This record gives sequence, C-alpha cells and structure tokens, in this order.
Amino acid sequence: MKRVLDILLPLAVAALLLGAWQWAVSHYAVPAYVLPAPSAIARAFAANFSSLMTALANTLIITLEGFAGALIAAVALAVLFSQSRLVERTLYPYAVILQVTPVVAIAPLILIWVGFEHITIALSLIAGIIAFFPILSSATQGLKSTDFNLIDLSRLYGASRWQILWKVQLPSSLPSLLTGMKVGGVIALIGEVTAEFAAGSGTATGLAWRIVESGNRLEIATLFAALALLALTGVLIFAGLSLLEWLLLRRWHESALTSA
Repeated sequence: MKRVLDILLPLAVAALLLGAWQWAVSHYAVPAYVLPAPSAIARAFAANFSSLMTALANTLIITLEGFAGALIAAVALAVLFSQSRLVERTLYPYAVILQVTPVVAIAPLILIWVGFEHITIALSLIAGIIAFFPILSSATQGLKSTDFNLIDLSRLYGASRWQILWKVQLPSSLPSLLTGMKVGGVIALIGEVTAEFAAGSGTATGLAWRIVESGNRLEIATLFAALALLALTGVLIFAGLSLLEWLLLRRWHESALTSA
C-alpha cells in the first residue's frame, strides 16, 4: 500500500497542477506565445513526435557516453587515491578546480578544440567533465571509509593489498559510489544540454537544440514539449540508477533494507 501511495500521490499533485495550469491559461486568455496550455503542449508533442524522439535519442546517447567515461575515469582515479595519499594530495586539487570552473565557460573552448565536425565527441566530453567530480569524490570517500578492523583482519589472514582492495574496500565503497553515480548521471544530462546551448549550431541535434530552434521560431508549445522530455529523461536516469542501487544493496546494506 505504501508503494502505491508513493506513486499515486505525486501523480495526483501533477494532475492538479496541470489542471490549474490549463484553467489559468484559458481563464486569463494567456497568449500561446507566452505560456501555452498543457493541451497545446500535448498537441505539439504529437505533431513533432518523430523529430522529438530522434532528438531525445541523440541527447540520451551522448549523455550516457559521457557518464560512462566519467564513471570509468573517476573510479580508476579514486582507486589510485585510496592506494597513495601522495597521489591524492597532488591531483585532488585539480579535480576540484575542474569542478568549480563553470562548464558554460569551458564548453566553447572544448567545442573549438575538438571541432564542430566532431560535435558529438565534444558534447560527450563536456557531459563527462561535469559528471566526473561527484563520482570521484563519492568513490574516494567510500574507499577511505572502509572499516579499518576489516582491513586489519584481512591482513591478518594474509590478504594482499589488491585482494583487500577488491574484496573489502570496493564492496564497502559501493553505497557511496552509487550515490555519486546518481548525482553524476543527472548532471551529465545538464552538462550535455549546456554544451548544446553553447554550441549554438544546427550541427547539434539533441533536445537542447530543439528548444533553441523552437524558441527562435516562437513555437513555444514545442519548446515546452522538448523541455518536458528533458525533465522526464533526467527523472528516468535517476530512477534507473536508483533501481541499480537497490538491486546491488538490497540484500545487505541498511539503506536498501530500510526502504524495502
């Protein structure tokens, strides 16, 4: 019953908000170019379904490519940090600098360096850059937070350094890593969208470009439809990673056992 309510209550709130939106636009005669009604957005979505789905597929593929690259690089570097404090003290500040530098400021540079003829590579790279630090910091914290008693016990039984890493530290860091992945997956989408806006070119074929294109043509209902698809994509990425977290932790970790 609790899980049914968890689904129905947000849907009920959404239905109320959409109904209020539809009524307000109709009652106050708001022009469609200012704020289209939900019904107009639905019609625009149906009319542009094919092109919007193509743009969604492009955005999702680029986001997942960037996220996968960020995940591999972040986990590898976090493992290196956990094995060498000297390497961590040397390189971690640069990871922080990369994170605090606004992606909108470096996106044009990356687009120029990579070239507009390779726009998808540039967009994937930018998505990966923005997703990198949350995964790195979470994985590093998880590896460093492993119970020292377990590590000492493993050493007592003759486990090598890499056996301890593989069988003790990595499993113990999994909850932190998965949390970082949920954050990184969502903001990878933000990075990809920001990069498309920065590109400002029709060579980008994702949802962000459809938003820019629709705005330039004053097709505001189509703009809202693309924006809704972007929001839904972010929710689905978060939901998918949350499901992965539950599947991996449900049998042994407190967070999954509590929410079951």
